[in-house]
Amino acid sequence: MTNGQGIELSIIVPVLNEAESLRPLYDQIRQAVGGRYDYEIVFIDDGSSDNSFSVLSEILQNDPRMRIIRFRRNFGQTAALSAGFEHARGNIIIALDADGQNDPADIPKLIEKLEEGYDIVSGWRRKRHDKVLTRKFPSWVANRLIAAITGVKLHDFGCTLKAYRASSLKEIRLYGEMHRFIPALASWSGEKVTELVVNHRPRTRGKPKYGLARTLKVILDLITIKFLMSFSTKPIYVFGGLGVLSILGASLSGAAVLYQKFISASHLSMNKNPLLVLTAIFINASVQFILMGLLAEMLVRTYHESQDRPIYVIEKIFESDDKVNEA
Repeated sequence: MTNGQGIELSIIVPVLNEAESLRPLYDQIRQAVGGRYDYEIVFIDDGSSDNSFSVLSEILQNDPRMRIIRFRRNFGQTAALSAGFEHARGNIIIALDADGQNDPADIPKLIEKLEEGYDIVSGWRRKRHDKVLTRKFPSWVANRLIAAITGVKLHDFGCTLKAYRASSLKEIRLYGEMHRFIPALASWSGEKVTELVVNHRPRTRGKPKYGLARTLKVILDLITIKFLMSFSTKPIYVFGGLGVLSILGASLSGAAVLYQKFISASHLSMNKNPLLVLTAIFINASVQFILMGLLAEMLVRTYHESQDRPIYVIEKIFESDDKVNEA
């Protein structure tokens, strides 16, 4: 991440076919932060097929504070945000959507909240102007699932409008559709996360890019996030646990088979006694799960050692000459 070059604030905006919204949004951003912060605006053109890039190029000619990152094709919002984070030069990073529904007037409020001692401030669209069945209800379900599984109690993980300290994003790598899980990943690393109610405006230009199909992706990504947060350095606990359960199942079904054979004198034909088959399946599954766990452990160790990636995050190292404030 190329921050720390004297710029106070970076505003990053992923763009996908939002030509009609870009100039009004640009003007609103400048009005919100102009004269108050040393800032830059970074637009990420995520493979737009309309004239979004032409509009951005025209704006760029008259504003040295603006930059454009253009993708060769559409890689998705997570990739666009990741590119924005990587190339942002500010110590504080604000992300918002290009469709005009996020209100740039909320940016100073987010920064004020951040300065209270937080590392990430997430926007909460309490009064959301979207369709109930296709946007609001799936989002409501997804947000509660994410909060319950990750333990991070936010109301609106999907709101792009967030404020970040650049340092809080250093250890986070984004893949798939995981941008909405940044607060959860950061909280796992020990960052302080909170939320702030923000203004959500009705869409007046362009068309929504996402629908109900996105809910399935959220659920699948949530499974991945839960695994990464809880078992990324100890996968044997998952697969080994499943192996132990399979051994237990094999023991119970095997005991039932032996009881039928030697006590009740039942016939052990596979067609008439499925418990015999079930015992064999459980034994096979237990071996497979334990072997998968051992392979996963080897892969995890190879990953961390080859990437020189630690399994912990240090806030600060105190030497003997440092003055430590005791509570």
